[in-house]
Amino acid sequence: MNRAELEEYIQNTYNVEPDYPWAKYPEDEVFRHNSNKKWFALIMNVAREKLGLQGTDSLDIVNFKCEPVLIGSLINENGFYPAYHMNKTNWITVALDGSADEEKIKMLLDMSYDATAPRICRKNKYFD
Repeated sequence: MNRAELEEYIQNTYNVEPDYPWAKYPEDEVFRHNSNKKWFALIMNVAREKLGLQGTDSLDIVNFKCEPVLIGSLINENGFYPAYHMNKTNWITVALDGSADEEKIKMLLDMSYDATAPRICRKNKYFD
């Protein structure tokens, strides 16, 4: 999955538009819940070296909120890294260059969306 595909998927699935909070980084975008404004996805373009990768070019990535126990196993797979620029205990970085499994990206997106949802929404999800 690449950046454009993920952006379209998020907009179609969650009916949210990206927010561009940093003038210095106009392409970096945040996807937030409409109700509580909490981030559930942060898409950026970073130098490969920031992720410990070889090369001087940059790479599109996304950060998701994630269960710590899951992070430990995912970072051993292609395209998954300890969170860049976020709390490494609760966030994970995923490369948007086709190296990460698309279904796992969608799973992490769903988990991040649920983990950052307003408490009432999370509660209703399990009791409806």
